Amino acid sequence: MESKYIQKIRQKVKFFLFTVLFAGIPASVFAQIPAPDQSRPILLRGATIHTQTGPTIENGMILMENGKISAIGNDLEVPENAIVKDLDGKHIYPALIHGRNLMGLTEIGQVQVTSDFSELGTINPNVRAETAYHSASTQIGVAAASGIGVTVTTPSGGLISGLSAAMFTDGWTWDQMILKAPVGLIVNWPNILNNKNLSEQLKELQEAFDKARRYHHVRNASNDHPIDVRWEAMRSVFDRELPIFIQANEISQIQAAISWAEKENIRMVLTGARDAGYIAEQLAEKNIPVMVGGVIGGPARQWEYYGEAYSVPAKLYRAGVNFFIAGDMGAASAYRLPHHAAAAVAFGLPENEAIKAITLYAAQILGLDEYMGSIDPGKDASIIVTNGNPLEFSTQVEKMYLQGREIDLNSKHQQLFEKYQIKQEQMR
Repeated sequence: MESKYIQKIRQKVKFFLFTVLFAGIPASVFAQIPAPDQSRPILLRGATIHTQTGPTIENGMILMENGKISAIGNDLEVPENAIVKDLDGKHIYPALIHGRNLMGLTEIGQVQVTSDFSELGTINPNVRAETAYHSASTQIGVAAASGIGVTVTTPSGGLISGLSAAMFTDGWTWDQMILKAPVGLIVNWPNILNNKNLSEQLKELQEAFDKARRYHHVRNASNDHPIDVRWEAMRSVFDRELPIFIQANEISQIQAAISWAEKENIRMVLTGARDAGYIAEQLAEKNIPVMVGGVIGGPARQWEYYGEAYSVPAKLYRAGVNFFIAGDMGAASAYRLPHHAAAAVAFGLPENEAIKAITLYAAQILGLDEYMGSIDPGKDASIIVTNGNPLEFSTQVEKMYLQGREIDLNSKHQQLFEKYQIKQEQMR
């Protein structure tokens, strides 16, 4: 059996060959060119502005200055040096937020060295997703072209996977692309129905939290205590400043996780939540926020209604649960986020609630609402301009601004579309 040292050498060689192989590909094949900081005021006028927190403004105007929304309305004063753009017939929405994704942590599933979303071992609270974020991933541009301004890049694997980070879908380097880090601590709850090692995993999880809590108390008592990077990463959890995102799908998993979170006195956000519709009233009563991990999917059991997954958001809405829609975990499928929200509309979720589920509500639960999620003066100028409702398949995202920077919406999908469009023309 090869040693870990030999395995690492092999991985480095594979990575070298991978980079050499792709070095000769033209730059136009890769991601969009990052935009510079906003240098002049930008005034957009003539569009319908969907604020998400107030009334829709017909034939509205929005002024963006220094990366912020400075004013919205129907009759704004135009600064002398402003860039004015007429958007008659267009629509303006907040940039979409994907709440849980492997964006920037994986590129090609069958090429191991392009994936860095999990670590060895089961307890890794000190893992920070943003430091592994690959800013030149071609999947980032695809997500941006679909209106996604921020993805919460999330580590996976083990019991405690690490800390997630809210990352912009534009930027030169990972540190420039951070909106907020960390967003939350990721915990994968053991499967109560199928896991043969359930008791051992629950014991390991509890021991990790017990050690981290003791460490937290000691550090509060004395700053001279030696720092342990694993437990240091969890201190804000015990102060209830940082939420724990607990991945659980089965009813029994969810209920066990809720009981444990109450005992530990920590802020819990339920993620995945496939069976959340069955216990929506309990979630509402206990005020447990829910991140619906995906709407488009078949039933998990033979006896279930074929649209069970599609109807979860509507059930949560009717019960009064605070929730949002996150969509697919895979980075290559992040662009489908508005499709998940649209599918929920087809199964009973009001249309305006579906849009809020990928903008305003996502920002609120993820702790990003001070920056984005709605179009309000003082918030970041992170918006999209569309030719219709973003939930409609036919709608195109024509412009995106992130903190006032107009983003290049070129993407691998767009380039392939243009390529094969030329092919069809040549074959006529």
